[in-house]
Amino acid sequence: MKKYMTFDMVQEITLLDGRVYPELGNVVMNGRAEYAEEHGFIKQVRILKLNIPHSNHVERVERYINDHYSDPGFSMDHWEEWVKPPEIQKEMQAILVDNRLG
Repeated sequence: MKKYMTFDMVQEITLLDGRVYPELGNVVMNGRAEYAEEHGFIKQVRILKLNIPHSNHVERVERYINDHYSDPGFSMDHWEEWVKPPEIQKEMQAILVDNRLG
């Protein structure tokens, strides 16, 4: 059975090519991003905001991510960016605005 991921923070991911993007996360996902950083899969991860409200925007992004991606666990051998279509990117932008991050 697939584990449903819930998110309560906004992180900033810096990829090896220097591209930076915001991503929803939680304590476990942040730990995995730190693991990815330590193993050279990404350049950096930063927490931008903890305990974000579980708004309709967060629920929509969360639903999309859970429908299209699975929890990577700690056995990762690369970083998988959760690519989002334009309508979900708009939801991410709304989350940033709601949390005074964008």
